[in-house]
Amino acid sequence: MRKTSCHLLIWLAASGGLVGCTQFPELDAVATPGVATAAYPDFLPLGDLLNGAVPRASAAEIAAVEGRVGALRARADRLQRVSIAPRGVDGRVARLRRKAADLRAQ
Repeated sequence: MRKTSCHLLIWLAASGGLVGCTQFPELDAVATPGVATAAYPDFLPLGDLLNGAVPRASAAEIAAVEGRVGALRARADRLQRVSIAPRGVDGRVARLRRKAADLRAQ
């Protein structure tokens, strides 16, 4: 194995190890209060889970999810209409397109 390949392999392994040590504070911020001190759920036999009744969402849960979906779609629609270009860029782009069309026509 070439020396550079070994260095690259060592670098990739070290990088992968460091990524595993990364803190994710934004995940800690969304934890439901009381989760850290809650009791662990009981273990259930896998056969009971696979052969048991299929869990269904209640009407309240479905309404909550559909409300969230509607809010996210409305937000996506608003974001689609937002121009991210700095002021004046749209006019400049239009002028450059006209100039390019004129040059192609020559």
